[in-house]
Amino acid sequence: MSDSLAGPGTARPEGADPAPDTPRIPTYWLGLMAGPLSFGIAAPALVLDDIARDLSTTTGTVTWGVTAFGWGIAVGTPLMTGLLRHRGARAALSACGALVLLGALLVLTVPVLPAVIIGCALQALGTAGLTSIAMSLTRTARSMGFITATLAVVGSTGPLVGSLVNDAINWQAVLALPALSLIGLLVVIGRVSTRPTSTAAFDGLGAALLTAVVTALVFVPHYPAVAGVLSVLTIAALVWHLRRRPQGFVPAVVVRSPVFLISSALALVLAAVNFGLMFAVADALLDHTSWSSGKIGVAMVWPMLLGGALSWGVVALSAKVGRQPVVITLVALSAVGVVLASVSTVAVLLLLAQALTSIAASSGQGVFAVHSAKAVPDEERPHAIGLFNLCYLLGVAFGPAIVSLL
Repeated sequence: MSDSLAGPGTARPEGADPAPDTPRIPTYWLGLMAGPLSFGIAAPALVLDDIARDLSTTTGTVTWGVTAFGWGIAVGTPLMTGLLRHRGARAALSACGALVLLGALLVLTVPVLPAVIIGCALQALGTAGLTSIAMSLTRTARSMGFITATLAVVGSTGPLVGSLVNDAINWQAVLALPALSLIGLLVVIGRVSTRPTSTAAFDGLGAALLTAVVTALVFVPHYPAVAGVLSVLTIAALVWHLRRRPQGFVPAVVVRSPVFLISSALALVLAAVNFGLMFAVADALLDHTSWSSGKIGVAMVWPMLLGGALSWGVVALSAKVGRQPVVITLVALSAVGVVLASVSTVAVLLLLAQALTSIAASSGQGVFAVHSAKAVPDEERPHAIGLFNLCYLLGVAFGPAIVSLL
């Protein structure tokens, strides 16, 4: 899977298959509803300095908006999937659309930092749900591939599009780009079932504890001491809840699997490196070249597109060569990319570093997702994929925050 945030809903959520009487929805509308999620992380890469200047603050502080978006898609993926299962697709789409609309209105009309951060988080919660639901409505592998390809293209071109929109309109319009998903939503919402797909009792406490864990972890790069303590406490509470309700919102059999835990941790690290380097490379190119932000956006398209394209072959090859060689190769690629970006100020080498980490992260998400799914019982595989993607998205949130601190 590409590094373009294709994570939410990679596997069809449990119980989220379209009802037999659900009309077939053209795939391009599903792609339009899902794809703009990637703008939330990628599009601000080249406009953070402009945002900071207009808001009279630092670039590091402005990065909170990107962190909030990463938090929102990480939390929104499991929460909105639960809403889909227990309230039906139309109710879930309505809730997600309302969140996206409210978030976009905030960033467009209230140019103050708290409103911008809240607006980004609301859009993330909504677009995470829209992406998961779009994938649940696909009926063929080809349709699923189109949606993930849309996410890849949007993510890869995000910095360029963000730069162009900033030049033509303003940075507020850049932050509102995820709202383009509402165009697809308007078409899809009238064609989905209103019936819930699960009658099981919703594990509200499990969902709340998972949200608390994710929130505490996202704050760790900014407030290591306090957030670190809160992370330990919330994780302990979630473990306690798992013992009481092993088949709840977070299935105990999944998180007790060593292969799942190792695979998820590796995916998190590779994602953090890749998305952090995306911002670091853009900043380095601004500092060490005479290129405009638009030219930098164009230059950064090819490394990320290359990563997404090569990942398909790497994931397929991993089944033939075994787990260990692939893991070593992907970790090595990511490490070489970090070293290269750290010691060089040459544009070609910086872009090569981005390409290496992009290949590692996008390939790693696909490879390690397969490992995670195979490590648990068949009936728990959808849960494993969802929680694995949550870990990947935590890496998406960590990367830019860590880079801003460094």
